[in-house]
Amino acid sequence: MTEEIMKSLKASAWTLVLAAGATLSAFGAEGGDAATTNAPEPQIQFADPDYDFGRINSGESVKHTFVFTNTGNAKLEISAVHPSCGCTTAGEWTKEVAPGQTGSIPVQFNSGSYGGVVHKTVTVTSNAKNQPSMVLQLHGNIWKAVDVNPQYAVLQVNSESVSNSTVSVHVVNNTDQPFTLTNPVSNNKGIAAEIKSVKEDKEYEVVVRTVPPFDPANTQGLITMQSTLSNAPTVTVTVLVIMQPSIVVSPDRVVLPAGKLAEQTTSTVLIRNQLKAPLKLSDAQLNSKAVKFEVKETEPGVAFTINFTFPAGFEFPAEGGLELTVKTSNERTPLIKIPLSAAAEHAAAGAPTVTLSPRALSTLPSPQSK
Repeated sequence: MTEEIMKSLKASAWTLVLAAGATLSAFGAEGGDAATTNAPEPQIQFADPDYDFGRINSGESVKHTFVFTNTGNAKLEISAVHPSCGCTTAGEWTKEVAPGQTGSIPVQFNSGSYGGVVHKTVTVTSNAKNQPSMVLQLHGNIWKAVDVNPQYAVLQVNSESVSNSTVSVHVVNNTDQPFTLTNPVSNNKGIAAEIKSVKEDKEYEVVVRTVPPFDPANTQGLITMQSTLSNAPTVTVTVLVIMQPSIVVSPDRVVLPAGKLAEQTTSTVLIRNQLKAPLKLSDAQLNSKAVKFEVKETEPGVAFTINFTFPAGFEFPAEGGLELTVKTSNERTPLIKIPLSAAAEHAAAGAPTVTLSPRALSTLPSPQSK
């Protein structure tokens, strides 16, 4: 009996030892996870990442300082602060912040000529584990004594319409003061304006037009007018003139794969007249007998297609230089030239556009406002 009791006590002791060992192992494992979880890392938290500056007058500046805290347990480093546009700038910000400490990012927004509701952002880059890239926001309403709508007077003209193109801009008084708009002056002799009253003391229509002879190389202008408002003594309208081509060729060249063609290949070029005067094409010529082409008038005086057929086995000559020319009835664009080339030649040539000679009106890039 005594021997049985001793065996039972020994078995219980071993059970306790194993259980204790398992408990210690589990505790050790949990301790390891905790050590991993508590590895030093910086964290960033802003007191308020969204700032509403309310309503300001046009031309005023907004200054605001964003405050943040390092809520982590390692040093926080702010590596970059990038405003979304040139009208918003960042001052000298806190570069390094110890755990539990705060830093700041001063920002200034210059309203300039902005009007109405605006929204700007500032992107903050740091080594924070929770938000390595954080976007701060500024927004509000900018009040102007006078609104100009649209902000730019845009005239799209071609050689035919350049002498009679007009566009209207409306000038609205947002104050309770009497308002008169007079004396429109243009800094471009090819652009003029006329003022018409829409609603007494409140609204005027400014009709902007081109004046012949218009210089296609001078496509920007500024209309300055006198106002009776003390807080807006002058009102300006920026004018942009976009010269449209008389004739559009699409695509501007024919490009085929390099090497011999495995099978017969066709390609089509579209030509469209942008003017009211009917267009006529004549005397189309191609400096290759191997390539066949056909000119079709799909819309009388307006639209044409040129269909090319390349036979199987065709390969562009090493010297290149294939080109179709066609005469037109347009005085400013008497000749259209359409290059034909292999893909390798096209890339090497930098993809030049179709040649309209000698005085073709080409689309000009949109001018920048002053």
